[in-house]
Amino acid sequence: MIENTFGINILPENETARLEALQRYRITDTPSEDSFDGIARLATQIFNVPISLLSLVDAESVFFKANIGMGKAKEANRGKSLCALAVLDHEVTVFEDALKEPCLMANPNVIGDFGLRFYAGAPLITHDGFLIGTLCIIDQKTRDFSQSDRKILEGLAATAMEQIELRRSSIDTIDELKKANLQLSHIELDLKSAIEELATINEEMEATNEELNAANENVSRSYDLTVTLNKNLQNSELRLKSFISKAPIAFGILTGKDLNIEVANDMILKVWGKEKKVIGKPLAEALPELIGQPYIPILENVFETGETYLGDTANVKIETDGILKDCYFDFIYEPLKSEEGRTVAIIVIANEVTDRIFKKNELENFNQQMEIALHAGQLGSYNLDLTTGEINSSAQCKANYGLPNDFKFTFDKLMQIVVPEYRDSIKEKINQSVENHSAFHAEYLVKWPDESLHWINASGLPSFNAEGIATHMIGVTVDITKRKNYETQKDDFLSIASHELKTPITSLKASIQLLTRLKDRPTHEMIPKLIDQSAKSLEKLSALVDELLNLNRLSGGQLELTKETFTVSEMLDTCCNDIRIAGKHQLILKGDLEAAVFADIQRIDQVVVNFVNNAVKYAPTSEEIHLIVEKLDDRIKVTVRDFGEGIDPEIQPFLFDRYYRANHNGKKYSGLGLGLYISSEIIKRHEGEIGVESTVGEGSSFWFSLPFQDKALLN
Repeated sequence: MIENTFGINILPENETARLEALQRYRITDTPSEDSFDGIARLATQIFNVPISLLSLVDAESVFFKANIGMGKAKEANRGKSLCALAVLDHEVTVFEDALKEPCLMANPNVIGDFGLRFYAGAPLITHDGFLIGTLCIIDQKTRDFSQSDRKILEGLAATAMEQIELRRSSIDTIDELKKANLQLSHIELDLKSAIEELATINEEMEATNEELNAANENVSRSYDLTVTLNKNLQNSELRLKSFISKAPIAFGILTGKDLNIEVANDMILKVWGKEKKVIGKPLAEALPELIGQPYIPILENVFETGETYLGDTANVKIETDGILKDCYFDFIYEPLKSEEGRTVAIIVIANEVTDRIFKKNELENFNQQMEIALHAGQLGSYNLDLTTGEINSSAQCKANYGLPNDFKFTFDKLMQIVVPEYRDSIKEKINQSVENHSAFHAEYLVKWPDESLHWINASGLPSFNAEGIATHMIGVTVDITKRKNYETQKDDFLSIASHELKTPITSLKASIQLLTRLKDRPTHEMIPKLIDQSAKSLEKLSALVDELLNLNRLSGGQLELTKETFTVSEMLDTCCNDIRIAGKHQLILKGDLEAAVFADIQRIDQVVVNFVNNAVKYAPTSEEIHLIVEKLDDRIKVTVRDFGEGIDPEIQPFLFDRYYRANHNGKKYSGLGLGLYISSEIIKRHEGEIGVESTVGEGSSFWFSLPFQDKALLN
């Protein structure tokens, strides 16, 4: 029994006949030969791999007839050599990543120190169909192996098998010559004996002559075999040249210091964009566009030093149809040397990778666009290892959880940040996503290191390995605290709006019901009071509806401005007459009373009225309310100042937000909380600025400024 590390049967059904076929070539355990070494070396150069073997698979061993890259090794154990698998299939056997092949999990060449990762072997097929060995290439790193690569390797293996057939034919011929020589030796002895015994064996001369004629026929037959052998060698050479010419990889040979093009196959001519007439010309003459590029100097240096040069994704400008284009190549410049070690020519083997480079650039551009999109949307990306719990995340993802970029993120630490009542739900949703092979979505509350609470929206998709086991969860996170707060404010607003609208409607309804009862008593003393009460309810209802309409116009972008030039102080002097008539507050006009602006006077009046009404509502003890006009370098600034309780600094940044209603010492006020937001939008539509300055205990100043949009106003 031979050793077997593959876990599968490695003996073909025709094993006995296959071994008999191998033995008739008398090639195992024979020294290396230049013809076979040349084919193996060419394979390493074409495929840019460190190792190539021409292997013959015997009963228990694999004999290396040619060995490039494996030191002095002559043979290997059949039960460990991957060539034992390659003789099981007439097609090329390829393992692009050996670690992924179940049959190689116990192979010492793969899991051992040698570290085999890539293997491709084309079988050596005899003329009567037996698989006696392989031409294989080996690498210690994974790589892709295309269909065209398989065809090239099959062609090289076929060439190697032809050399084996020719070798066998030569050996048979030599054997026949030896037999003929042996027969000639016998004849010579017979002739000597005949001369010595000429007198007694005259009667045998005729038989001896017949034997000589037979020997001559054998010699003639041997000569014919030699001629046939030479023809076969010539045919083999022609087939090799045809193979090189049609090979799907660019191949050329440059000779002499002038780098004359001696050989150029179809592919390299296509890459150059040239025709066959360039063959025989110096490279610089055939491809003048290479002058000024580094490649001719590199070739000259290879010729001088005799050292191989490897190019990786090199940029070359090639002229095609009169247009100079950027192309990219992986290539090798391999010197060919004479017996004295002097470089006489350079083999050029190139593989165009322009499409790969362009696709790589497209992918990089796409990734950059993705990064920009993630950054613009403040989306943080993460990759959760479901087996270890480690999380590889972007800086934005960590920032969403209030963490620094150098924080080492894990799932356990994430659960510590998540508010306890959401932890089980997150784990359950992850489990469901894995079980159902579906997307993961969750919204949950987290507590930052500074104790502040934030809402997070997380999404992701699980990824699975070849065995169908979930290994990672990849997705994005975003801080939706503002959205959640907005939703809360919106819900509060709807509740407040319902309440605020219901109050005047209820009052109006009650007044109308009472008036209906008194319609036959027009002189009743309650009628005037009920009319006044109805009017107040309608006025309040109208103000609430106006706020809602203004909000709707702002949201739909339908708030139109009708601009005109007016004096700001005149507008301030006529607004808020109801406040002046009430007599509880004194409106004092101050500042530059001649300043004018180009704006929508009705909308600016609406902003001032809102500021003044807020001062009356929230600073009822401020007897004076100052209306201040200032003319600055490039704008007009209007300020409404009260001397009430002032506003807490923590809530000042939110006063102009939609639906925001400040809580003043637990007091409740009517309104929808839209006045300052609408005022802010009106000023923004005028390309102006709006703000507040307030000190607790000293009062508040609400202000806005408008730019000079008419140059005449600057004079």
